[in-house]
Amino acid sequence: MKDIIPIHEGYLRPRYLHRKEDSHKGDYGHLLIVAGCQAMPGAAVLATGAALVSGCGLVTLHSTARALQAVVNNFPSAMLSEDPGAHFSRIPDGLARYSTIAVGPGLGREAETADALHELIGAGIPMVLDADALNLLSEHPEWLSEIPAGSVMTPHLGELRRLIPFEKGQEEMAARELVARSGCIVVLKGYHTRVFSPDGNCYVNSTGNPGMAKGGSGDVLTGLVAGLIARGYPVLTATAFGVWLHGFAGDYLTETRTAEAWSSRDLIDHLWRGYKGLGL
Repeated sequence: MKDIIPIHEGYLRPRYLHRKEDSHKGDYGHLLIVAGCQAMPGAAVLATGAALVSGCGLVTLHSTARALQAVVNNFPSAMLSEDPGAHFSRIPDGLARYSTIAVGPGLGREAETADALHELIGAGIPMVLDADALNLLSEHPEWLSEIPAGSVMTPHLGELRRLIPFEKGQEEMAARELVARSGCIVVLKGYHTRVFSPDGNCYVNSTGNPGMAKGGSGDVLTGLVAGLIARGYPVLTATAFGVWLHGFAGDYLTETRTAEAWSSRDLIDHLWRGYKGLGL
């Protein structure tokens, strides 16, 4: 039987990658985020903001004009790639420059977007897939086997059910089936978020609380995990760090403000507290 492994300070601290004194931004990866559309620009803002505090060197957002403007207004250090449509309709040029791709938050589910997503999957770059990327995959399950090695999927229960139908209480079986079909690490978001790995183990997060059950929390997690992968962490380590830091920030906000009185945007400003909590 495979192990159930808790994600806590003792697991993470020895896996932290220290930054070298003589390094530069090019040493810490370049993340491409494909998120947002004219109707849902906020998802792109949240994913990009989280990626920018992940430690990766460069972050480029590919999105529509309204989402790009929203990101500039909030996070001017992001680089921009404009999609000409009202939603994701074509992949950006020069994909080889990116070490990791995050795709899905606020993307929309138009047929043109599905075609562009399939082309992006075919580029062979490790990905973090969330939200509408997962919903589009549920409509095209034959694409699951094409997802690049070293990728992560971050479904909540509803998205998992669309990908792998299951009955109540069978979500772990469904998550493991999704791992088997895709080869991805699967992050099942929720109470004590669980990370299912192709090694057969289940890694259980020790942080997080009901105050995080708000729109946009998952977009923050997507940008954070993808940024950590781009920064150079092994994919499982990046995923473990991401869910723990995300939950730690949520725990701090709930402790100081109550579970009601903060939003997913606040998570970005407090992700650093997890590193301090690890004594780093």
